[in-house]
Amino acid sequence: MTNHLARLRPAAAAVLLAFPALAAAQRGGGRAAGPMRDAMQLDVQGKTGQARAIFQAVLDTTSDAAARADVQRAIAMSYAFDGDCANTANHEQFVIDYWKTRERAEPQNAFYQQGEMADEAARVCIDAGDLNAAETWYRLGYELGNLEPAPRTHPKSLWDFRLAHALGRIAARRGDRAQAERQIAAARAALDGDSAMAAQQERFFPYLVGYVALFTGDLPKAEAEFTRALAIRGNQNDPFITCLLAMTYEKLGNKTRADELYTKAYDLANAHNPPAAFVKPYVRKHLGLGEG
Repeated sequence: MTNHLARLRPAAAAVLLAFPALAAAQRGGGRAAGPMRDAMQLDVQGKTGQARAIFQAVLDTTSDAAARADVQRAIAMSYAFDGDCANTANHEQFVIDYWKTRERAEPQNAFYQQGEMADEAARVCIDAGDLNAAETWYRLGYELGNLEPAPRTHPKSLWDFRLAHALGRIAARRGDRAQAERQIAAARAALDGDSAMAAQQERFFPYLVGYVALFTGDLPKAEAEFTRALAIRGNQNDPFITCLLAMTYEKLGNKTRADELYTKAYDLANAHNPPAAFVKPYVRKHLGLGEG
């Protein structure tokens, strides 16, 4: 810990240069550098307090507004690894506030990013079990994303699909099968109504159907849908869907297969994003693993 903090000031310039990679790292598609990378790794290992001390030190030495927003997003994810919906949302709000300052300069991207950050907070909240907060943030994400002016680069159908997907999962967690099925139908209609959008989003549909089945007690259907989801290109190494399939096998009484999949999900969950933020601590606790 001391060594990390001692490197912060001399590394500040290098960190700022690395910030464009940080957003990709949050999505699991890139790597941050220096102390930011170190802090993200600490979060993944379950050492979130140490991670946030580093993030805060970087924030304290950063004046560029865009870079500060990136650090705030990283802090939001750090709280996600603790299952802390409220603090995650508070720090995502800082990022949303930054993108509000970019509305005139880059309106298409600014409103999209606001919606993305609200949805990211919502995803952490649903995984943490705060369903009311999750619904509030998902609805805010829908509202913000749809403020994008013409010519739009992110269609309304995308936000329709995302909201239906989210509300379906929330309804399932609340035990409202009928509402969950209505939202599955709405998500299907959004995909069927926009083939271009569906080309990118179709792979998330069986995950929704499986999720609803799991949390409303249809375990054979959940097993089939999660298995189908994991066979789709782009989903094969998804730690969250793998973990959901493990939960399904556990409920079906197949502990051996469940533990195999929990271990696989744990090994896959190395990004600094909501899926890893749920999977890593959940499996660590479930299987009695230590930090790391």
